[in-house]
Amino acid sequence: MRFIKKIFSKSRAPEAGIFFTEIQQILGFTPLRIEFYEKAFTHRSSNKIDTTGNPVNYERLEFLGDAMLSSVIAAYLFNEAPAGDEGYLTKMRSKIVSREHLNELGRDLNLIKFIESKVPVAHFGENIHGNVFEALVGAIYLDQGYTYCEKFIQKRVIVPYVDISKLEGKVISYKSLLIEWCQKEKKTFYYDVYEDNGISGERLFGVKLSIDNKVVAKARAASKKKAEEKASQRAYFAFQEKIDNK
Repeated sequence: MRFIKKIFSKSRAPEAGIFFTEIQQILGFTPLRIEFYEKAFTHRSSNKIDTTGNPVNYERLEFLGDAMLSSVIAAYLFNEAPAGDEGYLTKMRSKIVSREHLNELGRDLNLIKFIESKVPVAHFGENIHGNVFEALVGAIYLDQGYTYCEKFIQKRVIVPYVDISKLEGKVISYKSLLIEWCQKEKKTFYYDVYEDNGISGERLFGVKLSIDNKVVAKARAASKKKAEEKASQRAYFAFQEKIDNK
């Protein structure tokens, strides 16, 4: 306990006690080295460096947490889906650790409230939720080791969110699914992306998706990626019977 108090005295005081308490509730155990968790919520805009001149932010922990999630989820699927081949297991793992799903996990835990940053929260992209969730997993591994890390992932990811039968039918990228179908059926496809700001003046992107030189779907969104995904989803529903029976 003296060690923990000493760490607190160097950072986030007087809010350190609140941070420790709330993190402890999320983790389900008492952190040994709180500085790992503080780093997990430090945005690069804070411009912090350690005593050796290295940057202090969550990005390296995010890398480590991503690897830990993949490892634990892979082991879980290996045991729970004994009939699944390598391709099946890889696809299922991708669905569980998809950016969309990780963002959902981060939002549900309201991790964004812990972030230390010089950038207003409103300016963060959607992926910040998943990024700090991965960083938190990395911090757990450094603080407590693999066993505690595995238990946390079981508690916060696998038990509440993972249903193998439901995941089998979940589409994580309509664009990838559509492209795969077009390539298999030897169909040509083309995404025509253009700015389409409309009456409001808000910067939007429009997409016309053509298959075999025929426009099959249109969409608008705030980014090119989202517009392409939305158009792909509409095209998928138009060809769903053929795609699902491929």
